[in-house]
Amino acid sequence: MARPTEKTMARAIEIADTASWYCAFVLLALILLSSLKENSSSENSIHGKLFNQVCDEIYVVNEGETLHTISDKCGDPYIVEENPHIQDPDDVFPGLVIKITPRRNKV
Repeated sequence: MARPTEKTMARAIEIADTASWYCAFVLLALILLSSLKENSSSENSIHGKLFNQVCDEIYVVNEGETLHTISDKCGDPYIVEENPHIQDPDDVFPGLVIKITPRRNKV
């Protein structure tokens, strides 16, 4: 088997380097596009929640929410009792999943 020449090796390294830069740019573009899409979808969900959208049985806590505000919004005064994984009602964080029993008779 013939050994590759120095010129052939240099060309192969150049091609590999170009391909890796191309992949890096494509990956960066995909990350930026996905972050833009996430930002626009989270803004839509925040706007939807501001207009008193009906609470689902499974609720994901958003930034700035407390159990009190969620209880008022969803009409469920028993959030702590229905969610035994919440040890401290003051320790609520964005992304926390809680069970809600929406009261349909909310005035």
